[in-house]
Amino acid sequence: MEGKLFIFSAPSGSGKTTIVKNLLDKDLSLEFSISATSRPKRENEIHGKDYYFLSVDDFKEKINGNEFVEWEEVYENRFYGTLKIELERIWNQGKHVIFDVDVVGGLNIKKVYPDKALSIFVMPPGIEELEKRLIFRSTDSTEDIETRIKKANEELNYSDQFDIIIINDKLEKAIQESEIAIKKFINQ
Repeated sequence: MEGKLFIFSAPSGSGKTTIVKNLLDKDLSLEFSISATSRPKRENEIHGKDYYFLSVDDFKEKINGNEFVEWEEVYENRFYGTLKIELERIWNQGKHVIFDVDVVGGLNIKKVYPDKALSIFVMPPGIEELEKRLIFRSTDSTEDIETRIKKANEELNYSDQFDIIIINDKLEKAIQESEIAIKKFINQ
């Protein structure tokens, strides 16, 4: 079996991580692609499970060594990227790769693997709802939330470049629509 890639992208707080976690519990032969980041680790996060946490210098060294499929400086000195060895690890297990990445990163992965990847944009029901979700999850400062909302407004402009748009107004429906799309793409 040649592995495929499923790219879930959305503005921060849209629910893409929750959807991806639910899909991983289904019998779809999916394995989560762990992204690398230079941002600080949050309280309950684990290196090698949630992210590969790298220093800014280590991240830049891997960029220079061409070790990423894609990478982006999302905020100043806040790098995110997908390591090539991560995809190889998953494909060697005979599984498909599922991503939870920012919008630009998702589009960049799709460019590298145009025929093997299905890109899915998770659309929030609205910017006001998105802001409420970010405040409710209590992981970001007020300043970070303002930055994320500003970036979300920009990211929404990219939604039409994705293969599928799923509106996450009802979580169970969004999960079901995602599962159907994945099964269809696997069987192509």
